[in-house]
Amino acid sequence: MIIASAGHVDHGKTTLLQALTGVNADRLPEEKKRGMTIDLGYAYWPQPDGRSIGFIDVPGHEKFLANMLAGVGGIDHALLVVACDDGIMAQTREHLAILQLTGQPALTVALTKADRVDAERIARVEADIRQLTAELGWPEVALFVTSAPDGRGIEPLREHLRQLPEREHLTRHRFRLAIDRAFTVKGAGLVVTGTALSGEVRVGDSLWLTGAATPMRVRGLHAQNQNTDHAWAGQRIALNISGDAEKTDISRGDWLLSVQPPQPVERVIVQLHCHTPLQQWQPLHIHHAASHITGRVSLLNDELAELVLDAPLLLADNDRLVLRDISARQTLAGARVVLLDPPRRGKRQAPFLAWLAALSSARDDARALALYLQRGAISRAAFSWARQLTPAGMDALLDSPGLIRAGDQLLSDEVAGKWREKLLAVLARYHEQHDDQPGPGRERLRRMALPGEDEGLVLALIEQMRQQGLLESRQGWLHLPGHEPGFSGDQLALWRQVEARFGDDPWWVRDLARETGVEEQVMRKLLRNAAQQGYITAIVKDRYYRQARIIEFADLIRALDPERGATTAADFRDRLGVGRKLAIQILEYFDRIGFTRRRGNDHLLRDSALFLHQ
Repeated sequence: MIIASAGHVDHGKTTLLQALTGVNADRLPEEKKRGMTIDLGYAYWPQPDGRSIGFIDVPGHEKFLANMLAGVGGIDHALLVVACDDGIMAQTREHLAILQLTGQPALTVALTKADRVDAERIARVEADIRQLTAELGWPEVALFVTSAPDGRGIEPLREHLRQLPEREHLTRHRFRLAIDRAFTVKGAGLVVTGTALSGEVRVGDSLWLTGAATPMRVRGLHAQNQNTDHAWAGQRIALNISGDAEKTDISRGDWLLSVQPPQPVERVIVQLHCHTPLQQWQPLHIHHAASHITGRVSLLNDELAELVLDAPLLLADNDRLVLRDISARQTLAGARVVLLDPPRRGKRQAPFLAWLAALSSARDDARALALYLQRGAISRAAFSWARQLTPAGMDALLDSPGLIRAGDQLLSDEVAGKWREKLLAVLARYHEQHDDQPGPGRERLRRMALPGEDEGLVLALIEQMRQQGLLESRQGWLHLPGHEPGFSGDQLALWRQVEARFGDDPWWVRDLARETGVEEQVMRKLLRNAAQQGYITAIVKDRYYRQARIIEFADLIRALDPERGATTAADFRDRLGVGRKLAIQILEYFDRIGFTRRRGNDHLLRDSALFLHQ
């Protein structure tokens, strides 16, 4: 468990932590010299049951508030320190506001320096702080009156902190740690520290180090200042890592992640919690985990806004950000990430805002997935990153028969129903306009009906519809059940003459035109129509075999493949008694349609079922 101290400068945070733990959290020589914390300090308090409670001592001076913000991400509990002689001060309010805006962790209050004032003053400060915390959303807080020099109240506070509940250890989320320090240890090498926001890590794991953009291996772990081989979210962790990176490659705000991340975002939609009203396009300081950048805010409504970032950030859904004015003097608002990949247009339209409002209220991954799927196809990789789900955690969400999957893409049955209606409507219209044709191919139907959707998903849906009998396929041409393409009256009469001439040998368009005494272009159109209906097949442009003969050739290839391991032009020439050139044309036709593939002079069977399911 991690507890962050908070409070105004010189109210005794570091002294109180030393009284509780025996550790002085001021680690920098400059801090010890000045007597004030200027960067994050750490103290660990081992417990009899083997646990270790960790404290983050954050700086109270306004000048070092950015350092305080780097320490409050991922904490379980906060300890607010208020000196009895000063009472509530500027940074008391500021720190409470920041805690409220970063997820409102459970709060304990310690009144310090009680030895310097009388009982009436203590009672007045206690009443003031209870009123302030109640106004900010903590209706009840545990409050302890303490004095470090004489030990007053220290033991009751210790016992209270020991009883605080630990964070639930979730294994369905990825490991993610924001780095706030990096240093080298003689004999060990590179060490980085931070608070894990989610997931778990073990010695031997490979983690992705951002900034250096390289994988690193975990050689050793300390969690809560104890040597371990396993650590998880909510703990203060030091990782001894090895790989192609050095201390100079690492900056505060870099991440250690269980997987290589996508590109960081430059725009994000957030839900706002404002202490001070924001103005449209107002410049801001933006704090996230251990990162600090600037940006602007584009207000969408009273609660939702888009942040336009001056530097990209690696964010995930529900991440907390703190927004301060551009002069860095006032905390204005908190923000919670709602959508990582906002559309460029239409963000203020009522249906989209209503969807965003529902998404901002989704408190579990299953509900968020359902809302994402309402809008159309989604990327599994993008969603699992946004929700920081492990592969097993994502698989558990996808255990549903109503999903259609193609590669990385997912589609709900509800949206698929709308796509089916569109595909069927487009195909029906195609039949009306081209009643003499068997129908379009799969790819053409996709382009006509759903050109902007994922190709793999649409083709998977078309195949599902074919298997369900909603569509039928003839020689690769799609049509509605019952649709029978045909010839025009003139074409039918001519086809009857031509069909009788098709035996075992192929015909060229020009030769049939000459034989029947019709124009070559008329014959070409007739044979193309006959091919679309599955009567004949062109092995090369303008040279046709009857379809039954093509199937005989496919059967021959199927017979030769196990016998010889492949088929050659010589095999076809000898078995069929045709010339080598024609044998090559036939085999190259089978290569083009994917029934075989060529390797040198051999043609290897590739898709034996191609001519079995027509």
